[in-house]
Amino acid sequence: MTRRFWGLTLSALLVAGIGFAQTRADKRSDNQQKRIDAGAANGSLNEKEAARLQKQHDALDQKIEKDKADGGGYTKREKAKNEVRQDRQSRRIAKQKHDKQ
Repeated sequence: MTRRFWGLTLSALLVAGIGFAQTRADKRSDNQQKRIDAGAANGSLNEKEAARLQKQHDALDQKIEKDKADGGGYTKREKAKNEVRQDRQSRRIAKQKHDKQ
């Protein structure tokens, strides 16, 4: 019984830890990806707009991952720059989703 209890407790802590490991940039990236997919699905983004936004999104994700993987760590300056980049990407998505086609 005790062994089972500790096994369940350990697995619950591991699952919770995985959730905390996701950074703000990762959460924003996931949200923006969902917005692009939803816009493509409901027709508020045409194929060309969705492809362009997806390409920009992928490039931003690669940039963030590169910044995290650099030897110096993920500095405050890199975080700030990536926040600005994600803000800009968010505005692009909103603008394209709400423009008149």
